[in-house]
Amino acid sequence: MYYTYIIYSVKSDIYYKGISEDPIRRLLDHNSDKSRFTAGKGPWVLVYTKPFETRKQALIEERRIKSLNRRSVELMIKESGNDLKL
Repeated sequence: MYYTYIIYSVKSDIYYKGISEDPIRRLLDHNSDKSRFTAGKGPWVLVYTKPFETRKQALIEERRIKSLNRRSVELMIKESGNDLKL
């Protein structure tokens, strides 16, 4: 199972979108500054996940959400399609 995920940094007021087989482990990586783009911009909070059967499906969704504007991303996070129950 693959997941698209969105994390948010209150400190930097930015969203980061990605894919992972384990979004919780990936969040820990982001908060440990193991990702070049997110290093020094945390702490990060996981705000969205959506499961997919294949990596290809997850990549297509990641590409789609990366093309969205901020308002659309924030609406998507609040939708019922968000697998993460906040």
